[in-house]
Amino acid sequence: MKKLLSLACLLVAGCQTSPYAPHGSSAEDNGAPGSDRYSIQQDHAPQADRVRMQQLPQPTPKHEPLSRYGNGPTYRVWGVTYEVMESSEGYTEDGIASWYGAKFHGHRTSSGETYDMYQLSAAHKTLPLPTWARVTNLDNGKSTIVRVNDRGPFHPDRVIDLSWAAAVKLDIDQRGTGRVRVEALSTEPANQPQTVVAAASSPPPDASGVLFLQAGAFSQQDSAIKLVTDLNRRFSWPVTIHTRNDIYRVWIGPFTDEQERLAARQSLTDAGYPSPVNAVAP
Repeated sequence: MKKLLSLACLLVAGCQTSPYAPHGSSAEDNGAPGSDRYSIQQDHAPQADRVRMQQLPQPTPKHEPLSRYGNGPTYRVWGVTYEVMESSEGYTEDGIASWYGAKFHGHRTSSGETYDMYQLSAAHKTLPLPTWARVTNLDNGKSTIVRVNDRGPFHPDRVIDLSWAAAVKLDIDQRGTGRVRVEALSTEPANQPQTVVAAASSPPPDASGVLFLQAGAFSQQDSAIKLVTDLNRRFSWPVTIHTRNDIYRVWIGPFTDEQERLAARQSLTDAGYPSPVNAVAP
C-alpha cells in the first residue's frame, strides 16, 4: 500500500515557526533535523477491530482557536510552496483520499497534537488547523466527520489524508485510497448573526421548523440559485438559500422530525446529490 505522509510546517520565510519536521522526509529534503525519527519504516494498519472503528460515534464539531503550529501563511515541502487558507468557510473539493496509520501513531502532528490513528482526524495541505470537515466516499455514499489537525498528503492527486479510523468508516482502508468529497463544516460561535433568504420561487421556511439539510455551499449566488432550481424541479421540499459571510448555502426543509430528514437525505443521495449535511435554523 502506497502511503503519503502528513507533514509539519517548515522553517521557511513567511512560515510560522514549528518544531516538527515533515513525516518521512530526509534532512536533504528540507534541512530540518529529526525527520528520521520513526521507528517503523513501512506504514501499515494496526491489528485492531475494524468493527469497533466502524461503530465510532460521529464527533460534534465545535468552534476552536487556530493551533499555535501549522498555520503560518506559507510553508514549503519538497520544493513546493503552499499557502494556508485564511478561512475554511465554503470549502468543498472532490478528489482522492489516502490514509496513514501505525508508523505515525503517537507522534506529533503539524498542529503539535499527538496523532491517534483510532480517532477521526485527517491531514490537509491548506485548510486552517484545526478544521472540522465531512468526508464522503463518492463510490458508496458513506461519510464521516473528521477534525483536520495535520498537514499532507503531498501528492498531486490527493486531497486529504485520513486517520486509519476514518478510512475504516469510509471503507477505503483496505484499498488504500478512495474517491471522496471534502466539505468544511461551519463552527462559527452561536452568537453570530444568521439570515435565511428565499431563492427563486421557493417559499420561506416555517418559523416553527429547525431541521434542514444543506445540499451545497457556494461563493457565487448564481451557482446556489442553479442548484435551487434543479432541486425544485426534482423534489417537492421547500428549498432556500441561507447566506452568511458571503457564502450561499442551499438548504432543504424544514422537516418535522429527524426521521423525515434522514429519509430526505437518503433520497438526495440516491438521486446523485452527494453528502447533504444536517443544518439547524437559529
